[in-house]
Amino acid sequence: MEKICVVGLGYIGLPTAVMFANHGYKVHGVDINEKAVNMINDKKLHIEEPGLQERLDKAVDSGHFHASTTPVEADVYIIAVPSPINSDKTANMDYVREATKSITPFLKKDNLVILESTVPPRTVEDVMLPILKESSLEIGTELYVAHSPERVIPGRVFTELVNNDRIVGGVNEKSSQLTKELYETFVKGTIHLTDATTAEMVKVIENTYRDVNIAFANELAKISDKIGVNVWEAISLANHHPRVNIHTPGPGVGGHCIAVDPWFLVELQPELANIVNLSRKTNDSMPAFTANKAKEILSNAGIQHPRVAVLGLAFKGNIDDMRESPSLEVIHHLEELGIDYTAYDPHIKENKLERQTQLLDEAVENADLLLVLTDHQAFRELQPEVVAEKLRTKIILDTKNCIDRTLWKKNGFDVFALGDSKN
Repeated sequence: MEKICVVGLGYIGLPTAVMFANHGYKVHGVDINEKAVNMINDKKLHIEEPGLQERLDKAVDSGHFHASTTPVEADVYIIAVPSPINSDKTANMDYVREATKSITPFLKKDNLVILESTVPPRTVEDVMLPILKESSLEIGTELYVAHSPERVIPGRVFTELVNNDRIVGGVNEKSSQLTKELYETFVKGTIHLTDATTAEMVKVIENTYRDVNIAFANELAKISDKIGVNVWEAISLANHHPRVNIHTPGPGVGGHCIAVDPWFLVELQPELANIVNLSRKTNDSMPAFTANKAKEILSNAGIQHPRVAVLGLAFKGNIDDMRESPSLEVIHHLEELGIDYTAYDPHIKENKLERQTQLLDEAVENADLLLVLTDHQAFRELQPEVVAEKLRTKIILDTKNCIDRTLWKKNGFDVFALGDSKN
């Protein structure tokens, strides 16, 4: 196993590709985005991830890594393409299906195909294997297939690629063993072996657990908003119990995993996935709740024709990833409520929205409310006096519990937090 072809050079595929390249493998990266491919070959990044630039430089300079828009012959094929949901919340397997089709003409005896994308259980069995069989290679004896889902978080990808335990599920024992031996190149965590469908289920379980926990926290925030309680304080105190670990509330759940994967279970068994379904709906209700909270604050302040400065478009702090970001839904609801807005995110270098700006001063100019939707370090450290004179009205609503409320109050701001009716 000397040459690896990685299909999909996004937030998971590109870091994985350069990791293997920097550990001695010849790696060919594939992506349908020609602009991204050209940037990668020029050692330029189309995504943001700490440590990626220097690793990409090393991989390209060594001659071990090159990218194009089409696959090539290799010993190992790793598929790391998106697995989004459709508008009706069903799984969209088009990327996985097309990626599998794209490598099939290049397959030869003793190749290994690994799916890293997070997918509904039975995707390997029901979607990939029927396509791979068109290679005329016998699955499990001439062609080995496994699922090894990524288990990393943006902003810590390289640390977690190395140190996290990894799940490997092969279509047979040899497929699992070959995959394990490959990832042992750099993985220091324990590699657990199982079958492909169980591995698919494990990854979906992990993200669904977090989604359900966050839904519980968001429900607590809604209740606290009505009864004179600060939900952040209450959750913090509850978590001092040795068997309690409640996550934090927020304006919604975003990203390519937690906001998507639970729907896979709902689609597979809709009559059984009751808690999962309700949790998804609870979290999906938070952007509207947040927008209505902003409207309530502005109305109570007697502000006519209000303007909101939205701070944060990424789905989590200190990254540039806007996939499934609840900020976009909050903005949509602000528009429906007739509230004017501007948007700013220091990590997103190109304007993705009509009213987005690359300058904080422009975002806050004549605003009546600062709406913090992402807990970027830049917002945690933002000094109230820096923006105060630009604002029309000094109000801030913190949905991530990330600002120093005492400091902002001292500077004359009316300070509000999601789920806090105590203060």
